[in-house]
This record gives sequence, C-alpha cells and structure tokens, in this order.
Amino acid sequence: MNQQAHNLNSRKGAASPSLVPSDVLKHLESGQIQTVNLSEWLAIDQLKLLNTVLKSMGLAYHFPEANTIVHQLKQRTAPKVIDAIAAWLSRKAATGFAEQAWNEMSTHTSDMVRCWAVAVVSHSDGLDLSEKLKAIKPFASDAHFGVREMAWMAARPSISGNVVESLRILSLWALHPDENIRRFATEATRPRGVWCKHIDTLKKRPEIAEQLLEPLKDDSSAYVQNSVGNWLNDAGKTRPDWLGSTCKRWLQYSPSEHTIKIVKRATRNAIVENPPTELNLNN
Repeated sequence: MNQQAHNLNSRKGAASPSLVPSDVLKHLESGQIQTVNLSEWLAIDQLKLLNTVLKSMGLAYHFPEANTIVHQLKQRTAPKVIDAIAAWLSRKAATGFAEQAWNEMSTHTSDMVRCWAVAVVSHSDGLDLSEKLKAIKPFASDAHFGVREMAWMAARPSISGNVVESLRILSLWALHPDENIRRFATEATRPRGVWCKHIDTLKKRPEIAEQLLEPLKDDSSAYVQNSVGNWLNDAGKTRPDWLGSTCKRWLQYSPSEHTIKIVKRATRNAIVENPPTELNLNN
C-alpha cells in the first residue's frame, strides 16, 4: 500500500455514491483500499477493479470474457455484478483458474474482491452444505461489514434448501466466542431477512430454531442482539403466538438488560396480544 492509500484509511465515507472523491474511487478500483460505507461500495466500477486484479495475477487475458458477461446483465446493480463475476469464476474451475483466483481474492486488501470470493462458494455445486458453510466461515468473521453481509447471503440458498441440517450446524456457531460468527448464525437463518428470499419453513415453524436462538437470548453483543431481535420480529409476522410466548419465557428466566433489549426489538412492530415487557412478567 502506498503512502497516499495509507492516508486515505482515516477518511469518512461520502454521503452518496456520486459524492465519492475521485482519488478515493481510484484507489478503491485499484484494490488498494477498502470501502468505509455503502456509498463507496456502490460507487465502485467492479469491472475496472476486476481488470486490475486479474492483471496483478497474470490473468488479464481472461478479462474480455468476464467483461462481456457483466455487460449482458439487464440490471447492473452491485449485488448482480458480484453474482455474475462469482458465477463466471466458478465456471472457470475446470481450468484451475478459479482455485488460483479464489485463493488470492479471499485474502485480498479490497473488501469487494473478498465479496467475489465468498460469492464463488455459493456457486460451487460440488460442495455439500457442511463444506459450503466451512468455506464461508472465515468470511463470516471478516473485519469488514460488507464481506460479513455477503457471507450470509452466499450461504442463504443452501440454508433454505436444507433448513434442519443448517440449524443443527449453526446451533454450534451460536456458541462461538466471536460475535461475528454468532451473528452470522442468526442473520443467515432469519425467516424473512433483507435482500433475500424468505425461508417459509421458519416463517411457519420458528420453534425448530430454538436450539440456535436460546443461547443468544442474553448475548452481550449489540451486534448479535439486533440480529436476534430481528429474527424474532420476522417470525412474529406469521407466528405472533410463538413470538409472544418466547419473549415472555426469555424475560422470566433471563430478565437482563440484554434480553430486554432483544425483546423490545423483537416486538417493535409485531401484533402480539399483551406484549411482554420487564413490567409484566407474571401476566
């Protein structure tokens, strides 16, 4: 990293993609620095970044193919471009190129490049559920918020297709000392979630996830608390009975400030008869 790139690390992010300074964008698209907010992440021309990364690996001759695929997209939103690049990388696996590229991209300075790497895992049809989750786990604990979000989104299709087994595996992750891993366990399994398809099984039967959720009812991490509260809030939209009974039970057996915060978030907009609070535990 050059001195200018080093100095940019202390910057504040722009309020919108169009306001990202040209020098910052240049360093982002050369892969020398990470994004600091969503505006920067959305501002990146991923094809410019991909071309630079491939050149650095001596693989620039592959770029025209990827360039064509991305330009064929009907919508070139950041997530769709990431998915297209990842799918292309996955298809190159037979040539040995994908493995070489994935290894370097998975530890790259650029958070966007690491997003490509984790998205490749979601396109790896040769991996079973446990293998995919194992490959995604390092990204779930990545220091960058964007990579962590991409990690659970990459795991989501496989989780949706095998809910029971996913809950069995991720219930162990809910006990992990790293708050990022614990948060992944809840965020990846939310019945509704954001920017993703719903998991109908968990909308109808949230009780099957109690083994995962119960250890987190008094979690000390605000990051995890918010995710758990959102999980319960998701479920409460179709199962207000389960939400109400779960929150009441949690407050009875764990009336801590952490649990109270989770319950308040869980019941913020759900239709729950006599919603539980720290004031009516005996109701």
